[in-house]
Amino acid sequence: MNPGQVAAAIVSFSVLSGCVSPGTVGLRPDGSPAPEPCSSKALHDMRLMRLRPGQSAWIDVDLNKQGQDNITVNDGPIESRLREELGPVLGAGTLLYGKVWTSGPDVVIRYYQAQPRDAGPPIDICAVARLSEGQMRKKPGPAPGSALLEFGIAAVYTVDNFR
Repeated sequence: MNPGQVAAAIVSFSVLSGCVSPGTVGLRPDGSPAPEPCSSKALHDMRLMRLRPGQSAWIDVDLNKQGQDNITVNDGPIESRLREELGPVLGAGTLLYGKVWTSGPDVVIRYYQAQPRDAGPPIDICAVARLSEGQMRKKPGPAPGSALLEFGIAAVYTVDNFR
């Protein structure tokens, strides 16, 4: 396998095994995830890529439901994709790997890794999915551990820790 295939295999394994998040995140009384620090590696990688807190871009929230609205998301790992560039290094098409929580009042999606389109090594990041006007507000899903989102796209924002 070439280096790009090896990197892709590592990311795929970590996503499929649910090991995207660097640790277990506690829950607040309302069911939403508790604060979580960014890893020192993510902060270092983001500094190298000149990604500052608050930079944003549009994403397809779930690649399995690309181009759809009223999508169901489930607790656990998620694969998203940048629709446009995020900072000077992460171009459109970059894959984002993170985790979804649906147990609180809003759907929370935190991103821990980015896989550039050139299939270079994965990059640790800290980012969150956001929409204004309460559009990440949870609508009950078809089963426990799931929620309905009105839109299949959202903005992703880089952060220096998860609040």
